[in-house]
Amino acid sequence: MRRYARTLVAFALATSVAAGSTGWVSGGAQQALTGPPPGSAQWRENPVLGTELPDPERATPAEVARFFAGLDTAEQQLLLVRHPSVVGNLDGAPLELRYRANSLALTAEDAPRYRSLAAPGRQILAFDPRGRGQVAEVFGDLRTAQRVSVVVPGSDNDAGTFDRKVAAHGAPPGMARTLHTAAGPGTAVIAWVGYTTPVGVGIDAATGSLAEAGAGRLTRFAQGLTADGLPEPAVFCHSYGSVVCGIAAHRLPATDLVVLGSPGMRADDAAGLRTKARVWAAKDPTDWIDNVPNVRFAGLGHGTDPTDPVFGARRVPADEARGHAGYFAPGTDSLRAFAAIARGTATREGARIPADAQVLAGPPVPADEQVLEGAVR
Repeated sequence: MRRYARTLVAFALATSVAAGSTGWVSGGAQQALTGPPPGSAQWRENPVLGTELPDPERATPAEVARFFAGLDTAEQQLLLVRHPSVVGNLDGAPLELRYRANSLALTAEDAPRYRSLAAPGRQILAFDPRGRGQVAEVFGDLRTAQRVSVVVPGSDNDAGTFDRKVAAHGAPPGMARTLHTAAGPGTAVIAWVGYTTPVGVGIDAATGSLAEAGAGRLTRFAQGLTADGLPEPAVFCHSYGSVVCGIAAHRLPATDLVVLGSPGMRADDAAGLRTKARVWAAKDPTDWIDNVPNVRFAGLGHGTDPTDPVFGARRVPADEARGHAGYFAPGTDSLRAFAAIARGTATREGARIPADAQVLAGPPVPADEQVLEGAVR
């Protein structure tokens, strides 16, 4: 009965939008920021090294990495000074150069909403001030980390709201910081707000257009990490961010995909994601996302709930989390499990594996690969 009611809700929503009886399209639609980094035209027109530079739009991260590997320190520094906005956002460029380039770009940025990002000591791996702004920040030593994680947030996130004063674990840098603290030495975590997110709960949040654009950017970002010699990341995808991850999954280099508070991943089941990564899912009992219809109709909705037994994801315990933004709260079972996944030890930590922590569908999973209880350290 509940599934039938949700289908009716989704049908009514789709009908009202199609008939133009809602104000969502005109009131909340966002234009996705796509294309190469800012300053790419000058980069192409001004080959300061006397040689052709990799095209920021067409060169693969692997090609970018090979190009920079062939430069000496002085040549790299020249590109950094002349084109900080390109170098700072060029996936495949050495992360040390990107940190310095984005520091320069932020120092030159006049907008007050970005001022806090320029604080000394911050490791900004990407910064694009266009539109609502995009940013990525690193917590930990990314170069020496044995395990890397990327946090992909959902709606209402951009470079201007990145440092908003909310619960320490609720905004993207808070999620990344608490995960890094819980995961401990040898790990690094990136808060990635590298796509145009929906604003509020409207037509953008109910459809996949922004997620489609974001999926390409996330894929390229992760490919840039591996091209720079870093490990494939575990990717933690919150809310609408899980839609981005679901669309990107089949080409995203990742060891694990962890979705939390997900409205769906635009796939009927985990196999439909076509990924080699292990797929995990968490939803706490007080999360309002449980009231969102898990259907797809007339372009609306994102499909099966990843925590539904039919989806086939490994279930992450989240009984101690509260609300839609509480999954990274210190002391919760969800954060303990996330930390184990981030460390790469979730398959062998813990002594007890309760019945409700088994994989939710499909063939039996070996005992050393089952989801662990809140006792995960």
